[in-house]
Amino acid sequence: QVQLVESGGGLVQPGGSLRLSCVVSGIPIDIWALAWARQAPGKQRDMVAIINSDSSTSYGPSVRGRFTISRDDAKNMVYLQMSNLKREDTAIYSCNIPSLNTWGQGTQVTVSS
Repeated sequence: QVQLVESGGGLVQPGGSLRLSCVVSGIPIDIWALAWARQAPGKQRDMVAIINSDSSTSYGPSVRGRFTISRDDAKNMVYLQMSNLKREDTAIYSCNIPSLNTWGQGTQVTVSS
Protein backbone atom coordinates (compact mmCIF):
# COMPACT_ATOMS: atom_id res chain seq x y z
CA GLN A 1 0.00 0.00 0.00
CA VAL A 2 1.39 3.36 -1.03
CA GLN A 3 1.33 6.01 1.69
CA LEU A 4 2.47 9.61 1.76
CA VAL A 5 2.95 11.48 5.03
CA GLU A 6 3.69 15.20 5.18
CA SER A 7 5.33 17.14 7.98
CA GLY A 8 6.79 20.56 8.64
CA GLY A 9 3.73 22.77 8.54
CA GLY A 10 2.97 25.39 11.15
CA LEU A 11 2.49 29.07 11.88
CA VAL A 12 4.93 31.53 10.35
CA GLN A 13 5.04 35.30 9.99
CA PRO A 14 4.84 36.97 6.60
CA GLY A 15 8.25 36.97 5.00
CA GLY A 16 9.27 33.86 6.86
CA SER A 17 10.25 30.41 5.65
CA LEU A 18 9.18 26.83 6.15
CA ARG A 19 10.34 23.50 4.81
CA LEU A 20 7.79 20.80 4.21
CA SER A 21 8.75 17.14 3.98
CA CYS A 22 6.89 14.16 2.58
CA VAL A 23 7.94 10.57 3.09
CA VAL A 24 6.63 7.94 0.71
CA SER A 25 6.27 4.30 1.70
CA GLY A 26 5.18 1.25 -0.25
CA ILE A 27 7.03 1.95 -3.49
CA PRO A 28 10.39 3.36 -4.56
CA ILE A 29 9.85 6.87 -5.87
CA ASP A 30 12.72 7.11 -8.32
CA ILE A 31 10.64 6.57 -11.48
CA TRP A 32 7.75 8.81 -10.47
CA ALA A 33 7.05 12.49 -10.73
CA LEU A 34 6.16 13.96 -7.34
CA ALA A 35 4.17 17.07 -6.60
CA TRP A 36 2.89 19.44 -3.97
CA ALA A 37 -0.56 20.98 -4.09
CA ARG A 38 -2.44 23.25 -1.70
CA GLN A 39 -5.98 24.07 -0.83
CA ALA A 40 -7.06 27.20 0.98
CA PRO A 41 -10.43 27.41 2.75
CA GLY A 42 -13.24 27.83 0.25
CA LYS A 43 -10.95 27.49 -2.75
CA GLN A 44 -10.06 24.75 -5.19
CA ARG A 45 -6.90 22.73 -4.81
CA ASP A 46 -4.04 24.17 -6.87
CA MET A 47 -0.77 22.67 -8.02
CA VAL A 48 2.19 24.28 -6.30
CA ALA A 49 5.18 22.45 -7.73
CA ILE A 50 6.13 19.25 -9.49
CA ILE A 51 9.46 17.47 -9.81
CA ASN A 52 9.98 14.83 -12.44
CA SER A 53 12.06 11.68 -12.15
CA ASP A 54 14.94 13.51 -13.88
CA SER A 55 14.62 16.30 -11.25
CA SER A 56 13.31 18.85 -13.71
CA THR A 57 10.79 21.12 -11.99
CA SER A 58 7.76 23.27 -12.66
CA TYR A 59 6.00 25.76 -10.42
CA GLY A 60 2.66 27.48 -10.15
CA PRO A 61 2.85 31.16 -11.07
CA SER A 62 2.06 32.42 -7.58
CA VAL A 63 5.00 30.61 -5.97
CA ARG A 64 7.64 30.71 -8.70
CA GLY A 65 10.83 32.26 -7.35
CA ARG A 66 9.80 31.74 -3.72
CA PHE A 67 9.32 27.98 -3.42
CA THR A 68 11.72 25.17 -4.30
CA ILE A 69 10.78 21.53 -4.69
CA SER A 70 13.41 18.83 -4.31
CA ARG A 71 13.63 15.09 -3.90
CA ASP A 72 15.84 12.49 -2.27
CA ASP A 73 15.18 9.16 -3.93
CA ALA A 74 17.49 7.32 -1.53
CA LYS A 75 15.28 8.43 1.36
CA ASN A 76 12.03 8.20 -0.60
CA MET A 77 11.26 11.79 0.25
CA VAL A 78 10.16 15.01 -1.44
CA TYR A 79 10.55 18.47 0.02
CA LEU A 80 9.11 21.93 -0.45
CA GLN A 81 11.24 24.85 0.70
CA MET A 82 9.04 27.92 1.04
CA SER A 83 10.51 31.39 1.41
CA ASN A 84 9.13 34.93 1.57
CA LEU A 85 5.81 33.50 2.65
CA LYS A 86 2.69 35.60 2.18
CA ARG A 87 -0.68 35.50 3.91
CA GLU A 88 -2.21 34.11 0.74
CA ASP A 89 0.06 31.05 1.03
CA THR A 90 -2.06 29.90 3.97
CA ALA A 91 -3.47 26.49 3.03
CA ILE A 92 -3.28 22.77 3.59
CA TYR A 93 -0.33 21.46 1.60
CA SER A 94 -0.39 17.89 0.31
CA CYS A 95 2.20 15.85 -1.53
CA ASN A 96 1.11 13.47 -4.24
CA ILE A 97 2.18 11.10 -6.96
CA PRO A 98 0.21 12.37 -9.94
CA SER A 99 0.45 9.22 -12.07
CA LEU A 100 -0.93 7.11 -9.24
CA ASN A 101 -3.43 9.72 -8.00
CA THR A 102 -2.14 9.03 -4.51
CA TRP A 103 -2.20 11.78 -1.89
CA GLY A 104 -1.07 12.42 1.63
CA GLN A 105 -3.33 13.79 4.35
CA GLY A 106 -1.76 17.21 4.19
CA THR A 107 -0.09 19.63 6.58
CA GLN A 108 -1.43 23.04 7.55
CA VAL A 109 0.60 26.13 6.76
CA THR A 110 -0.61 29.39 8.28
CA VAL A 111 1.04 32.69 7.44
CA SER A 112 0.01 35.35 9.91
CA SER A 113 1.47 38.05 12.12
